[in-house]
Amino acid sequence: MLEEREGEIAAQAEATREQIAQLTARLDELGRAAEEVRITRKTLLELPAPPPPVPPAPKLPDHLAYQQIMAVFAAADAPLRARQVCDAMNLEIAPNNINNTRLKLKRLTERGIPVETVQGLFTQPRP
Repeated sequence: MLEEREGEIAAQAEATREQIAQLTARLDELGRAAEEVRITRKTLLELPAPPPPVPPAPKLPDHLAYQQIMAVFAAADAPLRARQVCDAMNLEIAPNNINNTRLKLKRLTERGIPVETVQGLFTQPRP
């Protein structure tokens, strides 16, 4: 009976040694993984911060009138009023044309393409 008990204890001891070996190997793996994470964190913290993302350029409506208006602003060296834009586009200086151009300028301003610096005075934003 003692021999049988001694054999059981020896078997349990051997099983425990195997478990210890497996746990030690797992502990070593976790230690290496933690070290890799520490190195990665240190490397990332040393990198320069990325520049802020550049917002996409506002999309110009497809209508020809908007493209003509923007061509006038591209050639202009000062802010323009709707009447001046009509004149540059060779439109008749009539209230209907001026109002339509002003509405188009307001729509473009909502998209962030030109900027209304003072009420009724529009210019392209400068970078």
